[in-house]
Amino acid sequence: MSVKDRLVVAGNGMASLRFLERLTERAPGRYDVTVVGAEPVAAYNRVLLSSLLGGEVDEAACGFRPLSWYEEHGIRLVTGAPVTEIDRANRLAIVGQAHVLPYDRLVLAVGSLPIRLPLPGIDLPGVLTFRDFADVAAIRKAAVEHAKAVVIGGGLLGLEAAVGLARLGVDTTLVHVMDRVMERQLDHAAARLVRAAMEARGVRVMLSADTAAIEGDGRVERLLMKDGTVIPADLVVMSVGIRASTALAQSCGLACGRGITVDDRMTTSDPAIHALGECAEHRGVVYGLVEPAYEQAEVLSRVLLGEAAAYPGTSLATSLKVSGLPVFSAGLVDTPEGAEAVVMHDAAAGLYRKLIIAENRLLGAVFVGDIAEQARCKELIRSGAPLSPEDRDDLMFGPAPKSLAA
Repeated sequence: MSVKDRLVVAGNGMASLRFLERLTERAPGRYDVTVVGAEPVAAYNRVLLSSLLGGEVDEAACGFRPLSWYEEHGIRLVTGAPVTEIDRANRLAIVGQAHVLPYDRLVLAVGSLPIRLPLPGIDLPGVLTFRDFADVAAIRKAAVEHAKAVVIGGGLLGLEAAVGLARLGVDTTLVHVMDRVMERQLDHAAARLVRAAMEARGVRVMLSADTAAIEGDGRVERLLMKDGTVIPADLVVMSVGIRASTALAQSCGLACGRGITVDDRMTTSDPAIHALGECAEHRGVVYGLVEPAYEQAEVLSRVLLGEAAAYPGTSLATSLKVSGLPVFSAGLVDTPEGAEAVVMHDAAAGLYRKLIIAENRLLGAVFVGDIAEQARCKELIRSGAPLSPEDRDDLMFGPAPKSLAA
């Protein structure tokens, strides 16, 4: 019998699981696989954290694969203990303080860490982040009856945290330093619709609001804003972005920038070590979204089976629900000079569509309320194909019924 190559995967999040799924589908039993996760549970759906916080689902509903799936596919799963050291010379991954895993191939899928702003009072009890099951449990424990919560950050995770708190009946204020929520994905008109949906859910939204300090005697009691405004707070949720987890890679001498540097085959500066997901930096870009991580997982699964696969990068697109409102964004958000914006806006119905077009090619799209044409938009933006005579109407209003088209 031939000896299998030993594959160790550090990290058991969404990217890691998708990689393992694809690898075992394509070549079951090809590798002797061990996956190591820092959290005490197997991979789960972080997209559902807001619903978990709001009590709409439980932890079991967030899970992807039962423990039996790992066993059935010959995968050893280690939970509750991260890889703490990599010995590249001897190809060893150290788990915790003493557990040693030899490897022939190592995949780093260690994700990212929530950013905590260096504010006065940041270390007071009651200042939390919103990133995993433990964070949700801590927030729910702090969100007692009549508590006042402030969420700092108007990106996707901040909105989700605020909506989850509002669902619990907590008096919730969201403060964001920019002049619109989700400024990377939405233009001003679309952002106003999302803000209205947030406020309809009971979330107070303050824009262009810059936090100066978190104050309190022994625990958080209020936020002091730079304009002098004081916001009472029993709980502060910091949700201002993430940064790639690179400490492990840096400690063993791998090349890193903002993330762990990888080439088109998801290989690091060490040919025996690969990286994917939120910890990886590809062509100078660190992606903090699920779709690029899944595309990288597809490529890496093929690379480890000897196929000529390459990751070209991802044309970013966001498709989600904010406060129950469907939102889609791809390509450019704001209209550059020389481009044309085709807009349909019905504020009363909560509908908005904008296409950004230049030289008869689609450069960007922002949809709120009805996102049925998102797949065609992504295809056109990624391919750069010229728009057909029907594309403008179809993308703006939906395809005409076949009987009418005929």
